[in-house]
Order: sequence, then structure tokens, then C-alpha cells
Amino acid sequence: MSRILIVEDEAVIRGALRRLLERHDHQIGEADSVAAAQALDPQRFDLVISDLRLPGEEGTAMIARAAPVPVLIMTSYASMRSAVEALKLGAVDYIAKPFDHEELLATVSRVLEQHAASMPPSMAEHETSAPSEMIGECAAMQVVYERIRKSAPKDVTVLIHGESGTGKELVARSLHRQSKRARAPLICVNCAAIPETLIESELFGHEKGAFTGASAARTGLVEAADGGTLFLDEIGELPLDAQARLLRVLQEGEIRKIGSVETRHVNVRLIAATHRDLHSLSRNGEFRLDLYYRLNVMQIDLPPLREREDDILLIADKLLENACRRHDREGLKLSRAARREIRDSLWPGNVRELENALERGVILAEGHLIHADDLGIAVPPRRRDTGALNFDTADRPPNAAENSLAEDEEDLSLEDYFQHFVLEHQEQMSETELAQKLGISRKCLWERRQRLGIPRKKSARSRAS
Repeated sequence: MSRILIVEDEAVIRGALRRLLERHDHQIGEADSVAAAQALDPQRFDLVISDLRLPGEEGTAMIARAAPVPVLIMTSYASMRSAVEALKLGAVDYIAKPFDHEELLATVSRVLEQHAASMPPSMAEHETSAPSEMIGECAAMQVVYERIRKSAPKDVTVLIHGESGTGKELVARSLHRQSKRARAPLICVNCAAIPETLIESELFGHEKGAFTGASAARTGLVEAADGGTLFLDEIGELPLDAQARLLRVLQEGEIRKIGSVETRHVNVRLIAATHRDLHSLSRNGEFRLDLYYRLNVMQIDLPPLREREDDILLIADKLLENACRRHDREGLKLSRAARREIRDSLWPGNVRELENALERGVILAEGHLIHADDLGIAVPPRRRDTGALNFDTADRPPNAAENSLAEDEEDLSLEDYFQHFVLEHQEQMSETELAQKLGISRKCLWERRQRLGIPRKKSARSRAS
């Protein structure tokens, strides 16, 4: 049983957090200020969870008061700046309020494991089983686990390759957790989610007045990861100018803020991920070949879910358990037809798509069983003996196959409309405007671009260069 100290001045939040953690077998201490926490001797605990904004001293004061006990910072502002500052001061991680229960529990579990691993071991053993964050026992995943085990402590640059939704960030977190940098920050950045015009400022920082709107100096995410690990997801979307700056970080260990003439030394381990063929992109001039060689010291290839047939139901059961807990529907089970459809589907969106289908099933299910129709799987299942696509009409009404075909045609027409709209308007609209017109988020817009092979338009700055 782990001992956790909660430092939060709002009694309602403090009580809710205590009840959540106690349900998962943690022993809880409570305080409403840094001074009250100090009186409880924070070194007696295994973890401190502290709000950033507290009466009197800020929550970041707990970092020094509780050391070497890790401190997890909560912030209602959810701003990258406050989170980065907390990480620079030594916080082990941060979580934004209102927090998702599963995300909080996963973060707490990971931090406690990291802290336990950093303590003097009772026996010297290598980890041979799957990392705690990952699920799967198939041969392809055993290769992944072995690569993680061997690469993590060596402090080398790692390139993770895999389709969207295969769990690239989980691999990065596992590499960091098992590395010598486990107690330092892990900074995760999705390169495709940041506008081209802001990516260099976000990564490398800027000085006050460096460009219009730069009203104050800002620390970049590379510098925030100093001493720890920087995870760059979808690195294939990084503009060429930012690639050149990143190459200097890898070669010289130096960064220079935008608008500054001074360089700063940083000690950062880089883990990159992509679903694209970076070597092919380098031949087309879209990715620097020298950066590719620097990144590809160790490569970990994640298999898509359709190639992990033995793991699919194992993963589904775990995701279903998590979804049931989130929606207070414990005890729900998958029907035999639903399990068969999950096992036989192609899952182009991989684990993320499976998780969404199960979430939908938990919400729509009536009674104690989730049926195949509740999952809303749009992709036709595969025939396991030939690999050909087919519609398994067992356990379905007589016209279910015809209805499914009609739904596929409707989906295709919607995708055609999306593709036509984006190609027609992307020269006049920003990514934000396109997303608003389509009624989707920027992240969803980017994911659909990837699925349909529609490249993001180049900014005027990129075309000029």
C-alpha cells in the first residue's frame, strides 16, 4: 500500500481525490497548505500530489520540502507554461484539473513505479516481462519489449515507427521510465499539432520582442527537458528550419532561442516517433537525411493491431475494464458475437480505434452484455482463413449485411466530401478555420489528413524558403 499526501486547499477536490485513491488501495494524508503539509512530514510518504495555487506558498515549494519524495503538480490553468515551470523546478509530472480519473490513476501508478525503481534494489534483475503500461504477449510485441529493455538504460536516441494508434507514446514513456533519467522530466510534443509558425518558438523558446506578440521571454520545451527525455511524436511533420535546429541539439547539445545570440547547453535524450517513412521523405527533400541518421540509432517497430491477433481480445478486456470503471458500469461483458467481431476486424485505427469502440459499447449497452451492434465497428471483418474481406452475418438480422454496405458507401461519400472541401479551401483558410467549418478539432483534421493522404499546406514562410 502506497502512502500519498494530497495538498489541496479546496475541500471538495481534496475529498474526491482522497476517495478515488483510497478505492485503489492507497493510504492518504491531507493538507490544505504547504505549511500544513510540512507538519505532516512529507518525507514519510511515497508521493505528494499538490495543487499549484495554494494559500501562502505555491505548491512548487513542496518539491524541495518533500525531496527525495516525488511531487506531482495539479494545475487548473492547464497551461504549458505553468507546467513547464513546475517541471523545471523538479516536479516529477503534472496533471490538469478537472482531471480524468484514469489519467490520474495511470500517472500516479507510473510515478510510484519510477520512485520505487530509483530506490536501492533488493536484487539485481533485468525486466523481462511487458512494461506495466503495455498489454500484449504476441511474438512481435516480445521483440518490442526486448528492444525497450536493451535500449532504455543506454541513453541512445530511439526512433519509434508505427501506425497511428499503435501506442508509440507508451513505448516512449516506458523507455524513459526504465532509463537513468527516470526522475527527470519527460516532455511529450506532437509536432503535427503545433502550427508551423509556432513550432520553433515552442521547441526552442524565444526572447522578448523576437517577433510580433512575443511580449515576454519564453523557455522552450527542449530546455524544459534538460536532464530528462524529449519525445517528439510525428517528427516527420517537423518543418525543415526546425529540423536544422534539432540537428544542432543532437550534434552539439546546444540550443539558441529565437531572437537571441547566445547558445545554451542542454543534456536531453531524444525519442522520436513517426508513422511515415523518413528515409523516403529525405529523398524527396521533405526530411533532412543527416537528421534521419542521427535519429535512427535504435529503431523500434510497433506492429499494427491487425497483426496482433492473439493480443486483440486481451487488450479489449483491459480497455473494457477501464471504460466500465470510468462510466460506473462495472460488470459489463462482451457477447460472443461482439468478441468475434473484435477479433476479426481490421482495426485501421489500431488500439485507439478499439478503445473508442469499447467506450461506445459501454455507453450504449443495455443490460449486462455489450452486443456487436453496440460497438459500431464500421470496417468489415476479415475472413481469417483467406484474409479476404467479408461480412459475417451470423448473429445479425437478415438485412444487416446490406445495411452495412450502405453505411460504408455513406462513409465513403463523407470522406470524399472532406477531401474535396479541404483541397478546395486550404489555400484560403488556416487549419483552425478549416476545422471550425468542418465541425471537428484540429487534431481530428490532422488525423483525417493522414488517413486520406492529404498533405498539410505549406505556409507562406515555407514556400518563400
